[in-house]
Amino acid sequence: MSEDVWTYRLTVGRIVDVDLSGYKVEATDGSIGKVDKHSDEVGSAYLVVDTGPWIFGKEVLLPAGTVIGIDVEDKRIHVGLTKDQIKNAPEFLRDKHLQDREYHDQLGGYYGIFPPM
Repeated sequence: MSEDVWTYRLTVGRIVDVDLSGYKVEATDGSIGKVDKHSDEVGSAYLVVDTGPWIFGKEVLLPAGTVIGIDVEDKRIHVGLTKDQIKNAPEFLRDKHLQDREYHDQLGGYYGIFPPM
């Protein structure tokens, strides 16, 4: 991605005061789950998505730069990734993602290889 993968693009419609928890998340080829947690931290914004039974209850961390649109009225977030790209992402390690810079960089590197939509 040419933009910072940990920052929301200006064109997605992100309203800072809106809690995204519970929003449905749509990949380019279908629904992938719902937002369990999110962070708007500058330079480190992300969504934690509970994929439910789709990937056997796996949680994935999606950097804010993967978001291509937010529909506040319909409570949906659209990401510029396919289900397979998300399914093949490095495993989300809840206890590690905030403290381990190397892990953070690994996630950013994985998602940064996909061109912006």
